[in-house]
Amino acid sequence: MTSARDMINTPITIGGKEIPNRLFLAPLAGLGHVAMRQIIDEFGSCGLLFSEMCSAKAVPQENREISPMFRWRDEEASRLVMQIFGATPLEMALAAERIEREGLFGVDINFGCSVSGICKKESGAAVLKDPDRAEAIVREVRKAVNIPLFVKYRTGWKDDPAFAAEMGKRFEGAGADALVFHPRVSPDRRSRPPKWHHIKAVKEAVTIPVFGNGNVFTHSDLTRIVETTSCDGVSLGRIAIARPFVFAEMLEGKSFGPNIYPQVALRFLDLVEEAFSEGYAVRLYKKFALYFAANFKFGHPVFKQLAYADTLDGLRENIHATFASPLELSSTPNLNLFTG
Repeated sequence: MTSARDMINTPITIGGKEIPNRLFLAPLAGLGHVAMRQIIDEFGSCGLLFSEMCSAKAVPQENREISPMFRWRDEEASRLVMQIFGATPLEMALAAERIEREGLFGVDINFGCSVSGICKKESGAAVLKDPDRAEAIVREVRKAVNIPLFVKYRTGWKDDPAFAAEMGKRFEGAGADALVFHPRVSPDRRSRPPKWHHIKAVKEAVTIPVFGNGNVFTHSDLTRIVETTSCDGVSLGRIAIARPFVFAEMLEGKSFGPNIYPQVALRFLDLVEEAFSEGYAVRLYKKFALYFAANFKFGHPVFKQLAYADTLDGLRENIHATFASPLELSSTPNLNLFTG
């Protein structure tokens, strides 16, 4: 019987393009920026990189040299899926056309973000309230581009896997090449565990690949989600921020000693400093530090010690001070720090 690791390590073809494995970086607002993707890439084993969500209205005019979100390294372009959110089929199609012109791997439609500011714009998860509009967006984007088309979505606004399965069929019919499914209702901001059996319902309803997402933090979690849902792959979110080396751990069986933690913190700080202005880099580092601190048994004081500074030099000094003595690791991430 094929193990979960062997299955996840098997290449998969999506939209006519082959991907070396089936463990992807999930799109994460405010976290999946170019610096974070670079440190993940440096450890290797991530099958496909996804950007943080970009406004479809802005994308056609964006300058990748200065945009904080619509930015990438040339080295990652052929493995990067750009995620977009928007309210109308036309604006989403125009954004997708720009993404295709830039030579990126693919485009991902966001029907999953439940943040009020996004939903008030009739975007993100709010689109699921209007299934016909959701289908029309996918259909229009499909008509506009030939690159692989992903749809990231949630169960819906009610706890009804039948609705999620029906939307999966509609997205497939409209031209989606793959689905990334997060099995939580849209109002649930991770306050309750995801319902993995909903992934199985979506998988059984469609013929295109379905990637599961939600609370996969360990190799044991990876095995269970694959075995219980029959999903075609897995999309890692918060754990990839806390442990950028998690792809190498899960797919290659690599292990990293305690010295990896100060190395990661310092390297990430260097990367945000290279990519962004100091003020913005400081903010991004503090967002990272919250997730990073979840690795430790006493994560809250670790976060405070790491983040208590308003300059990059101050943050660098904090890293050295924090790791001057060994820190006790937690066996599983502290979910109270996995916020946002």
